[in-house]
Amino acid sequence: MVSANKEMVVHCFDTLLAHYNSTEAPPPAFDQAQHPLFVTWKKVVNGGDPRLRGCIGTLEARSLINGLKDYALTSALRDRRFPPIQVNELPLLECTVSLLTDYETANHYLDWEVALLDAVIVAN
Repeated sequence: MVSANKEMVVHCFDTLLAHYNSTEAPPPAFDQAQHPLFVTWKKVVNGGDPRLRGCIGTLEARSLINGLKDYALTSALRDRRFPPIQVNELPLLECTVSLLTDYETANHYLDWEVALLDAVIVAN
């Protein structure tokens, strides 16, 4: 089973930075796999608790390299609840990658458990 890790979060930051620099992000340092995934951006404001700045993902399995690239940008720039993240916000951001794994057929609509494996990193 693949778990979300620091390299996936770094890839999201690299992707966003490359977008602003009109360059390509360096190749990621993790293996290709397919999973449903979510990318969440939070911003630390005035030293307080991080505030949600964007979160979008998919329940459809996507290749991790392309999926993280797509959803890093989509959640940062096209989450309708927030204005697009600006380049000057990058030092204040933290990112979480969530991979959804181990789907099972449920016998009843209340027959479920939540267990997400996340990786978080804060820009410095």
